[in-house]
Amino acid sequence: MASHGIEIRNLYKIFGPDGASYIDRVKDGMSKAELNEKYGHVLGLKDINISMPAGGITVVMGLSGSGKSTLIRHINRLIEPTSGEVLYDNVDVCRMNQTELREFRRHKTAMVFQKFALLPHRTVMENTVYGLDIQGIPRSRSEKTAQHWIERVGLAGFERHYPNQLSGGMQQRVGLARALANDADILLMDEAYSALDPLIRVDMQTVLLDLQQELKKTVVFITHDLDEALRLGDKIAILRDGEVVQQGTGQQIVLSPADDYITAFVKEVNRGRVIMVDTIMQPVPDGLQAMPLASGTVLEAAAKEMTDAEQSKAIVTGDGGKPLGMVDLHTIIAAMVTPSTHMDPKIAA
Repeated sequence: MASHGIEIRNLYKIFGPDGASYIDRVKDGMSKAELNEKYGHVLGLKDINISMPAGGITVVMGLSGSGKSTLIRHINRLIEPTSGEVLYDNVDVCRMNQTELREFRRHKTAMVFQKFALLPHRTVMENTVYGLDIQGIPRSRSEKTAQHWIERVGLAGFERHYPNQLSGGMQQRVGLARALANDADILLMDEAYSALDPLIRVDMQTVLLDLQQELKKTVVFITHDLDEALRLGDKIAILRDGEVVQQGTGQQIVLSPADDYITAFVKEVNRGRVIMVDTIMQPVPDGLQAMPLASGTVLEAAAKEMTDAEQSKAIVTGDGGKPLGMVDLHTIIAAMVTPSTHMDPKIAA
């Protein structure tokens, strides 16, 4: 199945019996607090504009109440928007009729939930084929598909187990297998790993990244954890009080936070595991002979390679060994230290 991106344009959600009548006031600057206190309505989302690239992982993050779970539920229209567009393959999900929406949900999207959402009376195999049962696919076919994904997520041998016989991490693997069995283009993951222990959570992140290398799904991943966002996200959008505060790559957000709110998020980030040598490299001086470093190497790994080789300079190389720039050990170490003030945005360009 070919992947398509998702375009969210001018999306608003006002919770309450007459939300649409307050859109103009919100657009004119009415605050979330004023809307609630004066009119008893809640501003869930305000003018959301995000391009979610096809075949990539877009992470939407923010604290509790920021609107991130509300946003992901607009993509498959589990929540009706007050106004705006959610475009998939140039079709507005918000304008689909019930038949079109049902087909979109069944065949184009799959969802993985924080609380696993497994059916307790069904085995691993029966949970995994559930979406295929709904589509009317014969068990002779669906069980072969399910078996493939059960094995891919590391649950071979557990097909006849029930959810209460599995650990939390294993239950989440069942949820992932069920979602992948549908062969949907869009994978929606709402705080999918938040209920897991830290080590299991990292393991599940690795499972997703490994699968994504092959599958190239359009993944929308919701989290409140910046480390998780930085590890998974090709693109990150950070929400606060229903608004997008900043969006971009992990490097752009870490190097050039938009305001004090984002700065507070990124100040404890291990920059050496996020920033790549490409970001800080300089032009290669004529005649420089130095060890090569692959483009995309993070600073921590680059510093170790150079120290192990007892080299103070390295040439960053791209495809075919083409020199792209040079870095030195002093600059690498300096870039791993979080500055007390914002870094020049030009550095992140």
